[in-house]
Amino acid sequence: MKTKNQEETKETTRLTQTLQWIEEECQNCYTLTPLECTNGCNVWKLKKELRELHEILAQKNYGHILLNALKNKRRLQILEILSRSTLSTNQLQKKLKQHGYYHSRKTIATEYVEPLITVGLITNNSSRYKATLFGCEISQLITPLHATEHDLPPHSECYEEKTIEALFENPKTYEELKNLVPTESLSRVLKRLQEANLVTKSDENSYIFYFKTKRKPEQEKLSPTERSVYKNIPEEGITAKKLAEKTKISLRRTYKYLRKLRGKKLVYKRKRPKTYALTRDGTQVATLLKRVHDLLTEFVQASAKITARPLEAVQKIPTPDVPKNSADKPLQILVPSSA
Repeated sequence: MKTKNQEETKETTRLTQTLQWIEEECQNCYTLTPLECTNGCNVWKLKKELRELHEILAQKNYGHILLNALKNKRRLQILEILSRSTLSTNQLQKKLKQHGYYHSRKTIATEYVEPLITVGLITNNSSRYKATLFGCEISQLITPLHATEHDLPPHSECYEEKTIEALFENPKTYEELKNLVPTESLSRVLKRLQEANLVTKSDENSYIFYFKTKRKPEQEKLSPTERSVYKNIPEEGITAKKLAEKTKISLRRTYKYLRKLRGKKLVYKRKRPKTYALTRDGTQVATLLKRVHDLLTEFVQASAKITARPLEAVQKIPTPDVPKNSADKPLQILVPSSA
């Protein structure tokens, strides 16, 4: 079974290998004319694609634009279709009908294809669409997002995604989340995520912790059960529910003995702020968002690497052999006498 790190390494290696292949192909290329290079070389086309992608990735709030473009089942279906073949609008319309989507060609082009072109996932060449390298990679990752289309709003500032990514690290309190999401939006965002079963809030009893006081237990007369409850309270505190599981007595009796220990000044309770955490579905979405973010970072670095190099250095076209005598002769331009 592959670990999460192994899967991420596989993605990184695949893109790295592609870049290495590009460099090797160019170094071993002996094209005679630039026209032959630009028209017939797939490596040159891929480099051109990465250069154009670099400009697209430089858009302000590109990450938000990308996520909003992907939160649509029809666009995801189109991206999946075009990652396998190059199609015209008419052909794409027929393919969509096979999947139960009936739209006019104008609607397909403007509402579904154009947003994918804007974020660099699809290209349009002579009215024929195909997925870019970035689009193909995203298509492989994004399939699980089909199930979350109605959970995350399609036109937003992506506060929901930002909250999910923050909770992926560890549970957080409302006050901690206020540093990430505007206060006027946070309550609505959390409510929406809870209704979608992506985020859960700690219940009433789970944020009340019991701690030992500095008073020595030898100063009080304790029953065997009271002593067992007292000994199982760790220094960092514990909830009554977990203490009941630890001592193997009922929750009702646990509360009974905690009250007795509090009366003897051996235990005190303290409320901790309620925390928000991801559910199982929320963790799956967070994992997907992280993979998309990591893939985006890889393509930003790859496109920047290609773009940073001058075109002459990226695609070296060797000069064909010219006879020495011909090379020494000055170039003659014949001009008509009438001129």
